[in-house]
Amino acid sequence: MPKLNKKYLALGVLVLQTTVLVLTLRYSRKGHEKDVKYLSSTAVAITEVIKMLISLAVVFGQNDYSVSNFRKQLNREVKFWDTMRLIIPAGLYTVQNNLLFLALTYLDAATYQVTYQLKILTTAMFSVFMLGKSLNRLKWLALLVLMAGVTLVQWPTDAPANAATTTHATASTRLVGLVAVLIACFSSGFAGVYFEKLLKKSTQSIWIRNIQLALFGIIFGFGGVFIYDYQPIQQNGFFQGYNRVTWIVILLQAFGGLVVAAVVKYADNILKGFATSISIIFSTLASYFLLGDFEPAGLFFVGAPLVITATFMYGYTPSPIKVADTSRLSIKSSCLSECVSVAWFVG
Repeated sequence: MPKLNKKYLALGVLVLQTTVLVLTLRYSRKGHEKDVKYLSSTAVAITEVIKMLISLAVVFGQNDYSVSNFRKQLNREVKFWDTMRLIIPAGLYTVQNNLLFLALTYLDAATYQVTYQLKILTTAMFSVFMLGKSLNRLKWLALLVLMAGVTLVQWPTDAPANAATTTHATASTRLVGLVAVLIACFSSGFAGVYFEKLLKKSTQSIWIRNIQLALFGIIFGFGGVFIYDYQPIQQNGFFQGYNRVTWIVILLQAFGGLVVAAVVKYADNILKGFATSISIIFSTLASYFLLGDFEPAGLFFVGAPLVITATFMYGYTPSPIKVADTSRLSIKSSCLSECVSVAWFVG
């Protein structure tokens, strides 16, 4: 396949993964008042189990489906204390997964997509403090533009006086969604940078790392199920409220990030910027025309373009060959950690 076609394929996959998961999840959480909503904690736990099975299957296949070779690789690469270091990112990824469901219960897909781009800011901050990376002036300017854009999107709008009760309820639920997104951004930034730091010091296969992450993800996932939803499960069962859409969401979460990880080597930061921009546009159109839960205000049309612009500015790479070559290494590293973040969260 020509290189150009591979880039377009990567762009398409990135857009689909980002957009379809968010829209489907939002649709699954919106529902009707009479509908019994599925427990998001159970969906997160099942997703972790599927990720574990996928990762084990890939490693098994890499060993020519030989049980002895498979066991040897696990014994060689999976060490106790090394695995224990992944408790932190695994726990944070589990928190992120649950926050995704919470945020998209109270926010429309368009607002969520724009606001979640703050993960660029938090990742940059943690990269500076934890990895000692330096940002040029353009990147700092991009972060300021990003904050301005998200602020405008989240800026409260005036409502009719006769809708005071509804407005108060909407404002309260919107605040819950906003706080969930903000916490997810910090969790995503720290977990991604922490995991990137581990990857740089490790010679292990990324799939072995995925197995280790999934192991703790299952523990944390099912721990959350029985801590927060034990009584509802006793009353109505583990799979209450499940339907086709619920399973689609789970499979998209489980497979989506892994698919992105497979194509991301063909995508540079500019291409990822295009994917983010197209995803925001698609989410806005779908939220308005299909889901009917998005009422755009004037400030949204100012803030969203600013966020898109900031995404391109932050992903811009200088043109000189030597600088570009070294930047590709950093891009590949950051893409790798981000893809694992996507696999265990969602970007």
